[in-house]
Amino acid sequence: MSGAGTGVEDVTRTTVSDAVAPEVALIDGPLVDGVFTADPSGHVWDGVLYVFASHDEDTGASDSDEGGHYDMRDYRVVELRDLAGPAVEHSRVLHVDDVPWAARQMWAPDAARRGDTYYLFFPARDHEGVFRIGVATSSSPTGPFVAECEPIAGIGSIDPAVLIDDDESAYLYVGGLQGGQLQRWDGDTYTGVDTYPADDAPALGPRVARLTDDLLALAEPAREVVVTDETGAPLTQGDPRRFFEGPWVSRIDGVYHLLYSTGSTHTLVHATSDSPYGPFTYRGTVLEPVAGWTTHGSLVQVGDSWYLLYHDAQVSGRDHLRNVRIAPLTVHADGRLTARMR
Repeated sequence: MSGAGTGVEDVTRTTVSDAVAPEVALIDGPLVDGVFTADPSGHVWDGVLYVFASHDEDTGASDSDEGGHYDMRDYRVVELRDLAGPAVEHSRVLHVDDVPWAARQMWAPDAARRGDTYYLFFPARDHEGVFRIGVATSSSPTGPFVAECEPIAGIGSIDPAVLIDDDESAYLYVGGLQGGQLQRWDGDTYTGVDTYPADDAPALGPRVARLTDDLLALAEPAREVVVTDETGAPLTQGDPRRFFEGPWVSRIDGVYHLLYSTGSTHTLVHATSDSPYGPFTYRGTVLEPVAGWTTHGSLVQVGDSWYLLYHDAQVSGRDHLRNVRIAPLTVHADGRLTARMR
């Protein structure tokens, strides 16, 4: 590794609070060039930072309110042994053609590790156009991954994220409004009907469920995650701070932080709780709007510091052709998180 303090270290638990990521050398600009990547989820395993990303392409699919032009067909893994680079991109670790139940749109993924097995969690539309959540496994974090023959039962929508807690319990979070179809789910049933609350009613929240020990199925029915204001009142559907998509949960100094996108206001925000199930109390903006309509991120601890992985459309100038970037994250004494966009 080059550069003192810039290498990636293996981290098994959170030990840092009230800290600013030091001024270390970071990749300046997109993590990789020559390919469009988005929706990054970062994990440090065996001293290496792995970033799991969707792969943006211009396939000619038409734009729509349901995101038809986000027509991703496979996943990429970016490997970083030093935060200053270089980054190694591993191509086509899982393709839609290799998933028996999936038809199109391989949107934001996440990954997890249990023992010597690596798990890739992903959403895709099935052959009826419904977004389901799939899981694939590999003996390597860089794949190739082999998908289970059926999606995970009892849950749907998009943007899966897995929290492995200190006691090794694993929690699956999912959810995205509009094209992500969260508003079409009633519990574990897909209704096919858009059902939104009134603007002054509690907003729709992401879903969470504990996974079985093998990480291949739900161990319990999924439940809604509620985000509240500082008084404990649920955020309303008309509140610009409410959840839209991209749930990500990290545990920092014993506190659970829910990171998510607000959608039309184009910010990454976070909320905190003392339980992985919530309720989560809104705490503030983590990242201001970036180039492009979507915003999506994850939090990763490298050594004693935290970083935000996110994407933007600065290079292409087109919403559906994005690039993954990394930014230092400040963990404030009062529990707030803020990133310094680069």
